[in-house]
Amino acid sequence: MKTTASKFFVIVVSIVAFLVLYSSLFVVTEGTQALVLRLGEISKLSNGQPNVLNPGLHFKVPFISTDLEFDTRIQTLDINSSRIMTAEKKDVLVDYYVKWRIANLAQYYKSTSDDVSRAQVLLQQQVNNGLRAQFGQKTISEVVSDDRLAIMETLRQQANASAQPLGIDVVDVRIKAIDLPTEVSSSVFDRMRAERQRVAAEHRANGRSLAEAIRAKADATVTVTLATANEQAAQLRAQGDAQAAKIYTNAYNADPSFYAFYRSLLAYRNTFSNKQSVLVLSPQTQFFNYFAGTPANNSSVVKK
Repeated sequence: MKTTASKFFVIVVSIVAFLVLYSSLFVVTEGTQALVLRLGEISKLSNGQPNVLNPGLHFKVPFISTDLEFDTRIQTLDINSSRIMTAEKKDVLVDYYVKWRIANLAQYYKSTSDDVSRAQVLLQQQVNNGLRAQFGQKTISEVVSDDRLAIMETLRQQANASAQPLGIDVVDVRIKAIDLPTEVSSSVFDRMRAERQRVAAEHRANGRSLAEAIRAKADATVTVTLATANEQAAQLRAQGDAQAAKIYTNAYNADPSFYAFYRSLLAYRNTFSNKQSVLVLSPQTQFFNYFAGTPANNSSVVKK
């Protein structure tokens, strides 16, 4: 009987020891960290810092210490159709996402009680406050056309500063889309269209003004060029006429009778160039002196 009782006692002790050892060992998986609680309070190390365990195999005091495991990898908060008001008192629907991670386990546990949804709600409130502050200083056209990178970087810095009391680091904030509500889109598009049309009309007016100036300058250049050319042509023509008159005078002075004969021949050629012409004159006129064989005086030559 004693042997049987001893064996039973050993078995019971072994089982208890196994259960104690099993409850004392725990594993913190990769990508997570564990926060040790002692009797419901955060356990602290000798230096006063919270007892935070990294991935691996760890021991704890059974029934006194408990471990809370937290995902410390980067997580995503995706927000769709958040209504934000601009400087024009017009609402826009902003789709964005936030990349965040737990930076301080103890602070995160105190702020959220290990409730991820509560952490996301608090984080969304912080980002929405930053969006309202940024969009409240800009019009809809500025929000749509301005550099989003600068806005998103400012949002990230503000959200990260606001999330520090929650024990959270905000890694990134990205705006996916900015849409207009149905009741706002038509009026905004009309105003933007009117603004674009005004700018286009201004460019057209400037173009027409420049075209008129260029055209007037070209016309003035043409007028001046033609006047200068006409003046030079008149001068050349006058010089030519003077030189021809001088040549005629020299030729006449060299041999007046030959010159009179030559001029009469020119007159005959010009007169009888058309075979259908009819000339009714008396044969005794001075015009036909050279036909009769009588030399013509200078005064009897018909000059054209």
